[in-house]
Parts: sequence; C-alpha cells; structure tokens
Amino acid sequence: MIPTLIATVRTLATLAGVSLYVLLVAPPALLWTVITCNPRLLYLAGGGGVRLGFRLSGISVRVLGTEHIQTGVPAVYAANHASNIEPPALFLALRSLYPRVAVLYKAELRRLPVMVWVFDAAGFVPLERANPGQSLPAVNRAADALKAGKSFMIFPEGTRSKTGALLPFKKGGFVMAIAAQVPVVPVTITGARDAMRKGSPLLWPVTVTVEFSAPVPTAGMAFTQRDEIIRDVRRAIEARLPPV
Repeated sequence: MIPTLIATVRTLATLAGVSLYVLLVAPPALLWTVITCNPRLLYLAGGGGVRLGFRLSGISVRVLGTEHIQTGVPAVYAANHASNIEPPALFLALRSLYPRVAVLYKAELRRLPVMVWVFDAAGFVPLERANPGQSLPAVNRAADALKAGKSFMIFPEGTRSKTGALLPFKKGGFVMAIAAQVPVVPVTITGARDAMRKGSPLLWPVTVTVEFSAPVPTAGMAFTQRDEIIRDVRRAIEARLPPV
C-alpha cells in the first residue's frame, strides 16, 4: 500500500513538473527553431524535459555499448518496446547525436497538443501503420532524411509487448535503412517495463538499461534481403533480453 502511494505521488509530481516544463520551455524553443531553422535548442530542451521527468519519478538510465553509436554516419536505431519509458530513454541515450536524430512514430501521437508542433519542427516522421497507402510515403520521407544525414529511432514491433517478449517486427524501418544504405543498430532496453507497466499510469523508481549492439550493415543489400536484416537485428536484441 505504501509503495503504491509513493509511486502515485511521484507520478503526479512528474506529470505536473513535465507539463509545466513543456508549457514554459517548448514555445520559446519552437520559436527559436522557426526563426533560425536550427533545431538544436529544441533537442536540448527535449532532453532536459526527459531528464526532469526521470529525476522526479526516480528513474535512472544506464547506457551500455556507446561505441556502437554511429557518430560519423546516419543509422537506424531499432529497439524493443514494452513500455512508454523506452522512447524517452533511447532519446536521452542518443543525445550525442542531437539534433541529427529523429523518430519514426505512430501517427496517433499527433493528437498530443504542443508536442505535435515539436515533432514537426524536429523532423520526426509520423507513420500510419494501419494504412499502407500512407505509410509508404512516410518511409520514403524518412529514407530521404537518412540520405541527408539524419539518424532515426524506430520501434519495429509497432506496439508495446504485454509480456516483454519480442513481437513480430514491421518492415518499414528496415526498408528505409536499405533505401538509404545505412546500418541498423540493434538496441535492447531492459527495466522500462518495471518502470511503467502497460495498462498502469504509475511510474516506479528503477534503473533502465539501454544497450547498443554492433550495427547490422545494409550496404550493397537489396529490398529482397530485408528479412535477413530483420533476423539479425532481432537476434541481437533478443540475446540481451532477460527470460520471460
């Protein structure tokens, strides 16, 4: 009972603190981005918001395998997804790439007030997974951004796993990596499911580990070989996940 009460207080404090931060910091950061056409301040503000939220909720992030972060070339970072905590944790872990890292995200998130403007200003690409006619142009747009030097975060399962076991991977993120001929870096995130369980709004103070594995190359590979790339990325992620 007491741990749940503490978690409830932490969650409310986090929600209030981050909401206030967004309202105070996001508008001037957006305005600066529009005026200068430089999103660096927007990224720094976003990273600050993530750090604030994690600090208030008691969540810490440990990053392993940083030598596999591709600082000199664009790449696709493909991570497992079992909690709402994984996207901000990965975004924070990739701060050395700001502002050259974007997100391929679910189009439903465009309903979020203020944040939709942030997503657009940062060059994030919405993907309507249930609508193939809309998803292909989004994948092509992301591939063009990769060719221009921007990396992407993707969550190829497309939705959160209820058990923590990997779900089948969607192919769009891998298709765009092949189109741009950039590597795919497998990312295994553990602990996030304990920080925020699916179906529960409460945040729990745990350590979330973000581990980067060796990149899977796509150079010289064709679209017909996408299943091979998916297999190699999936194996790398799965090998570092705890037994379910």
